[in-house]
Amino acid sequence: MSERPLPLAGFRFLSAEQYGAGPYGTQFLAQLGAEVIKIEPPAKNGVGGGDTARHVGPHFLREGESVYFHAFNLNKKSLTLDLNSNEGNAIFRKLLAKSHAVANNLRGDLPQRMGLTYEALKDINPAIVCAHLSAYGRDNVRAKWPGYDYLMQAEAGFCALTGDPDGEPQRMGLSIVDFMAGTMMAVGLLAALVDAQRSGLGRDVDLDLLSAAVHQTSYPALWYMNEDTITQRTPRSAHPSATPSQMFRSADGWMFVMCQLPKFWTILTEKIGRVDLAADPRFARESDRLANRAVLSDLLDGIFSTQPTGHWQALLEGFVPIAPVYQLDQALDNPWLETTGMTDTVQHPDREDFRVLASPIRIDGKRLPNRAGPLLGQDSDDVLTELGYDDAGIADLRAAGIV
Repeated sequence: MSERPLPLAGFRFLSAEQYGAGPYGTQFLAQLGAEVIKIEPPAKNGVGGGDTARHVGPHFLREGESVYFHAFNLNKKSLTLDLNSNEGNAIFRKLLAKSHAVANNLRGDLPQRMGLTYEALKDINPAIVCAHLSAYGRDNVRAKWPGYDYLMQAEAGFCALTGDPDGEPQRMGLSIVDFMAGTMMAVGLLAALVDAQRSGLGRDVDLDLLSAAVHQTSYPALWYMNEDTITQRTPRSAHPSATPSQMFRSADGWMFVMCQLPKFWTILTEKIGRVDLAADPRFARESDRLANRAVLSDLLDGIFSTQPTGHWQALLEGFVPIAPVYQLDQALDNPWLETTGMTDTVQHPDREDFRVLASPIRIDGKRLPNRAGPLLGQDSDDVLTELGYDDAGIADLRAAGIV
């Protein structure tokens, strides 16, 4: 990194978060230099406690310290605090006075009940930004509904758009709605923070999973809303209009070839030695290729299946958009990730050189630095000491189950 501080250095964000969506969004903030204090419920009688993500298997660094947790919580601090207790709430309010934003991804009815809204907190800190990420929003009849990524993929139409046309609807292989929604929450929080720095006034920022999912239906949504066109699943995960833009069989697997622009179709036919296809009236224009997609797919399958994927990639890369269809292990062992620095190692008390993904964001041309996610309550003593508690006072809080 350069000698300059990271963009969010000096900002403190509190986050009452759990599982995936909220922590994914605040991790970006932590990697960009903010002090993100993750507020987690303390263990009861030495059992449980913390973000539920700490307990998601199958892989653990220690009991209650899952590998899963570190996908969403790099660079953060952990404060155990019972926000439902009077003393815990008092500690939170002391900390809030020295913070810039508070985020949560609680069920929609809980932020108001727990006093995490701008209305509840503005008297303590008028510039505080309160970011809320829930399943369905905080201001409607679904506010009390629990909800998860897969449900949003189902209701927003993702499942109906994914998979083979003759097969069952399918969800995406990853919790993509969680990740999109968390990122959107971080964007909204930062926008409100910029305004709070100028005006001295914070506000509420709301994001819900279903709205995030629906927003990502994007151009097919506009096609339907304006032209009554219902986009359907396509064979080989093909683009709904550009052709050929789909998966093809090679001699040793699958690859994705994307002729999104007419020029790529021309270049493809030249590179594979079949300029006759470009002249064929069935494939001359994009509309012709779309109308005859099945015939064209069979023809190209016959060509591509004569050589392995590596052959076609070497021939076409840099000229026609092409990528191998990798299994996850192949994707993560791809040497390109080393070239671009998309993998990283961090030091963890239970595993030296713990491997993690690097941030996709670069600042001054460099990937952002990473630290391992915090142990449960790792920073509680430091935070409480800053607030004026001495060792005896902290011990009393811990004995009472407040921290």
